[in-house]
Amino acid sequence: MTSISYGPAMGRANLLPVEAKEWPVLGESALHGLPGDVVGFVDPMTEADPVAILVNLLVGFGNAVGHGTYIDVGADRHHLNLNAVLVGETAKGRKGTSWSPVKNLLHVADGAWVDEAVQNGLSSGEGLIHAVRDPIMREGDEGRPEVDEEGAADKRLLIVESEFASVLKVMTRDGNTLSGIVRQAWDGGKLQTLTRASRLKATDAHVSIIGHVTKDELVKRLSETDTAGGFTNRFLWLMVRRSKSLPFPHKWPDLDVKPIVERLTAALDFAKGAGEIQWGETARPVWEKVYEELSEGEPGMVGAAISRAEAQTLRLAALYAVLDHSHTIESQHIWAALMLWQYAQDSARFIFGTASGDPVEDKIMEELAKRRPEGLTRTQIGQGLFGGNILSSRVRLTLEQLEQAGQVRFVMVPGVGRGRPTETWFAV
Repeated sequence: MTSISYGPAMGRANLLPVEAKEWPVLGESALHGLPGDVVGFVDPMTEADPVAILVNLLVGFGNAVGHGTYIDVGADRHHLNLNAVLVGETAKGRKGTSWSPVKNLLHVADGAWVDEAVQNGLSSGEGLIHAVRDPIMREGDEGRPEVDEEGAADKRLLIVESEFASVLKVMTRDGNTLSGIVRQAWDGGKLQTLTRASRLKATDAHVSIIGHVTKDELVKRLSETDTAGGFTNRFLWLMVRRSKSLPFPHKWPDLDVKPIVERLTAALDFAKGAGEIQWGETARPVWEKVYEELSEGEPGMVGAAISRAEAQTLRLAALYAVLDHSHTIESQHIWAALMLWQYAQDSARFIFGTASGDPVEDKIMEELAKRRPEGLTRTQIGQGLFGGNILSSRVRLTLEQLEQAGQVRFVMVPGVGRGRPTETWFAV
């Protein structure tokens, strides 16, 4: 398995092997410009991972910009809304504390947005649409349309979910439309459920999501949902951890926030009116060099998580551009985006490893790995792991596919006396 390792800004791209369990490393170029300065400013007051600070800023800023700034790619239009989930190996990864300082800075820059548009409680597609809904009209006197229900005054919505595992859990319920609506929201199209009972719809909605979850919860819950259906690849999945021990961190009132807030406010004012972001001449050759590598797919849950590499990198680059008060994406913005994307890509490998997204396949592989070197018999797999609640043909087909992929092997263990031989399976 390989990972794109982007060279210095002279334009080199090399393919280097990266172990799935190697903690990702953030390239310095990701801390370009104002985002890097914000990370440095916030660092003395938090134990949070700098990656978490950086991503919170980019997602929050991109949502505050709104729907009027975009970059066109062929027939597709990409806005600056991003979804990101901060993943910790344990509950003590300081994921939650990473949002507070960023929120405080953005509140000074756009208090109304923080007060009204930053919400939580994501549980259904209908609830998401309602938060950014259009007015509901009815036919009034003399057939003239009248407002039956007021719509949302602000179509920006940033959902911050500290218990993202709960969001994934509700997606498994029959009839829950959340996964599909989240996909529509990332794409920027009209949000609507095709049910007779619902009149809700939302146009020009600008929705972003920040989630917090532990690694074990994430792998468990995602294996129960439709990872291949396009939900997973509309998120950045980023490993984060406690960066240091700060028994007595700097207090917010003790810091001179005015210079950094003035820069954020100016960048936000520029970005809100930037309109179309275009390619700069310095960025084109860099993008040409890395585009094919970004487009390469991978199998399993890792592939599901990173299959929108080009689009995610493009949105990140546009964000770095407007934070630089630039109407064009230049080479430094591409390199910054590539460094952060590589961190997300390597995080996906760290999180999901060889998981396939097939709960039967992943359960078999998990248990075979635990049962080295004795292995498991076919009966132990079908009856023991699944309690006989799965067809024997499903187990047989899954084992055959894993064997063909070189992930498992089996031997026939002779029976005692005249007993029949036992088919025993082992992880390779």
